[in-house]
Amino acid sequence: MEKFKRVSTYMIFVFPALAIYLAVIAFPIISSVGLSFTDYNIYKNLAIWTGLANYIKIFKDPVFWFSMRNNFFVIFVSVFGQIPLGFVLAYLIYRRLVKRSVFFQAMVFLPTVISTIIIGILWSKMFSPIGVVPRIIQVITNNPDYSMTIMTNKNLAMIPIGFVLLWMYTGTYLIIFLANLQNIDPDIIEAAQIDGATDGQIFRKIIVPQLYGVLVLTSILAISGSLRSFDLIFAMTGGGPAYYTNLLSIYMYNQSFIFHNYGVGSAVSTVMV
Repeated sequence: MEKFKRVSTYMIFVFPALAIYLAVIAFPIISSVGLSFTDYNIYKNLAIWTGLANYIKIFKDPVFWFSMRNNFFVIFVSVFGQIPLGFVLAYLIYRRLVKRSVFFQAMVFLPTVISTIIIGILWSKMFSPIGVVPRIIQVITNNPDYSMTIMTNKNLAMIPIGFVLLWMYTGTYLIIFLANLQNIDPDIIEAAQIDGATDGQIFRKIIVPQLYGVLVLTSILAISGSLRSFDLIFAMTGGGPAYYTNLLSIYMYNQSFIFHNYGVGSAVSTVMV
């Protein structure tokens, strides 16, 4: 009887979270997978079974593969840009190599707390042909006729977005690494210095091994976060010009809500999951 009461108590606490999970995550995923095998007409509320036709369609679409390439670019910037830069900045603050470190932390972390939509619109204006960035380049190169075309270049349009992603999220990793660096016992580092260890040896032999778990965690966070860059890029470019800055999420959005190919959009979302 006592065991039954204990199990009942557990279920009372678990059920609300489980119900929310099923309603908000599990059911939409299952519905999306089912919809991906159909040609769904929202106006008639009619779904016609098409099998793998939607998957074949997206795999034959060059825009899908271009969007996937852009996704990998965002992942690359996140893992090999934001994390190392955040780590280096945190280490500089930890070793007190930066003056006014509190102000420095605040400035680096500030973009993280600003609305993503606001940042996207702000940088889209700055990178526009009449924006601040082209003007700065004109002054530096002493070329008043310079016109920024990088955003219209098929192979280079993602570079400004990569820069914005780097600027926007590095502060998050700085805070994570700095918090963990400050948890390292200073006696360990002091003992290593007494034994004659150089700063480089301390960094390689003590700091990095102590933060190995954090590096793995931040890499996972960076990869998962890079798949949710829809709002920033949509605010900056809308996936354009053409499809040059499309991500899979923007490609899915266009298929579902612009072209009303809900089955195709569901197939893309299933591939992403």
